[in-house]
Amino acid sequence: MSLKKAWLSFCLASLPLVAQAQSADLTVLIEAAKKEGRVDSVGMPDSWANWKDTWADLKTNYGLEHQDTDMSSAQEIAKFAAEKENATADIGDVGQSFGPIAVDKRVTQAYKPTTWNEIPAWAKDKDGHWAVAYTGAIAFIINNDTVKNAPKSWKDLSAGKYKVTLGDVGVAAQANNAVLAAAVALGGNEKNVTPALELFGELVKQKRLSLSNPTLATLEKGEVEVGVLWDFNALNYRDQIDPKRFTVVIPEDGSIMAGYATIINKYARHPNAAKLAREYIFSDAGQNNLAKGYARPIRDKVVLTEEAKARLLPADAYKNVQPIKDQAAWDALSKQLPELMQEHVLIYQ
Repeated sequence: MSLKKAWLSFCLASLPLVAQAQSADLTVLIEAAKKEGRVDSVGMPDSWANWKDTWADLKTNYGLEHQDTDMSSAQEIAKFAAEKENATADIGDVGQSFGPIAVDKRVTQAYKPTTWNEIPAWAKDKDGHWAVAYTGAIAFIINNDTVKNAPKSWKDLSAGKYKVTLGDVGVAAQANNAVLAAAVALGGNEKNVTPALELFGELVKQKRLSLSNPTLATLEKGEVEVGVLWDFNALNYRDQIDPKRFTVVIPEDGSIMAGYATIINKYARHPNAAKLAREYIFSDAGQNNLAKGYARPIRDKVVLTEEAKARLLPADAYKNVQPIKDQAAWDALSKQLPELMQEHVLIYQ
C-alpha cells in the first residue's frame, strides 16, 4: 500500500462512521471528476457572482477545464431538454423559481453536497435536484451627490424630492421583484401588490418615477438618484464607480429575497465533475467566492473572510427580509404586472 493510501485509510478510520461514509464517497467523486477532466456550464459567466474564482479553484485543485455559455434560466432548461444525450452543458445556474420547472421537465439529476443540512428547506429540492447557493435582496442605491434626505424605507420614498428608478416592470425580473418587495413591506403579499401600485402611482403623480433599468452606465452618469435593484448588483455598481458616491441600503420596513439555484443536467457528459462543482460551490471556499462577488451565501454557518465580508452589507440589515413564500401565486401574478401597472400606475402620467 502506498504512503498516500495508507494515510487516507488512517484518516478515514479515525472518523465516525457517518463521516467516514461521506469522506469515502467524496474521495470517489473527486477521482471520477478528475478522470472526466472538465465541466461545462451555462448561465455561470466569470463576471456574475464571482464564478471565475470557483472555476479557477476547480482547475487548480482538481484539474477541471471549464467553459461557460451565458444564457437565461429558461434558455438553460430548454437547452438541456433539446440536446438530451448530445449535451454540451453539465451544470447551470437558474433563478429559484426555475428549479421546480427543470425538475418537471425531467432534465435534472440529483446530488446532495456534504453541507446539505445547512441549506434551508425553502432553498432546495428535497431530493437534491436543485439547491439555492446564494440570494439577492431588493435594495436601494442612493446617489449621495444629489439626495440629501436618503430614504431608509419604502414609506420614505413618497415624501422625497428625488427621482426613483424602478426598472422595466413586466419585462425585467429585478423590477418585478421590486414591486413584490414594496408590496410585502407595505402589507401586501404574493397575491396582492396593491400597496406597491399605490406607492408607485403616487410617485408618478409627483413625476418622480422612472421605469428605465438602473444600470452601471446610468448610475455613473448621475441619471439615477435612487435606484431599486438587487443588492448584489447595487453593491457591485457602487464599488465599480465610487463607494463614497453611493450608499446601498435594504429598506428597513421590509424586502424580499430570491435565490439562484444550481441544476445538474440529467444528460451531462461530465456528471461527476458537475457534482463536484456543486460540492465546491456549497463548501466554505465556494460560498466565500460567491460573497466576493456580492452574492449572499445561502449557508449562514459559513465563516467569511474579511475580504468577503467587506463586499456584503451587515447581517442585521436583512432582519426584515423574507423569501418568497408562495412562488406559484407570485408566478401567476407577475404575469399580470404590465396590465396592473398600466391600470394603477401609468394612468397618472
